[in-house]
Amino acid sequence: MKPFICLFFATIAFGQDACKTKTQTLPHETYCDKYYKCIDGQTTAAECPNGLVYLGKPGRSLVGVCDYDFNVECGERSNRNPPISTEHCDWLYGIFGHESSCTRYWTCWNGTATEQFCIGGLLYNEDTHACDWPQNVEGCQKHPLCREDPNGNVPLGKSCNRYWSCQGGYPRLQRCPATLVFDRETLRCVNPPTADCEAPPPTTAAPEEEEFEEEEEEEEEN
Repeated sequence: MKPFICLFFATIAFGQDACKTKTQTLPHETYCDKYYKCIDGQTTAAECPNGLVYLGKPGRSLVGVCDYDFNVECGERSNRNPPISTEHCDWLYGIFGHESSCTRYWTCWNGTATEQFCIGGLLYNEDTHACDWPQNVEGCQKHPLCREDPNGNVPLGKSCNRYWSCQGGYPRLQRCPATLVFDRETLRCVNPPTADCEAPPPTTAAPEEEEFEEEEEEEEEN
């Protein structure tokens, strides 16, 4: 359950014609994270939760009429309330890069940070605030899975048919053809059996994302 969010309201003089409907909201003149709303025919001031800004689209915003700043064009309304920071969170609400990993990031809700993972060889892109292909992420170190051979293959946990194909230091999740298995000695797809796999698993098997996260943690610890 999401924590209760308090919004600050104060009655102001905003003109007789400003409040045209009971549910109308209006952007603040100079602040991107403040806005006006109509309550009982009166125009009142309100503030978005710390880190969010006014979008003005109920049902399409993250909280009420407020959303992440990277989803909103504030224009000349460049002023904002000062940030309230907590551990891993620059603002109480937002999405922020990890301090030491390019494959992880933090989502912050009311000052509580939750660690998130980019899977499938993707990296966190500070510009788009989402997981992205490595070639679109500048200034990030090579992935630890590919540190021994930037263009080699790496086994994926205990999988018999999935593996990582390193391309320029970044891993891509791959699957062997239906009748083959991944050989950990030659690091190639071969005919079974191998020392670890008697036969390939069904081709409908789900991606082993949890194994990737566990293996990535082990790599970074080492």
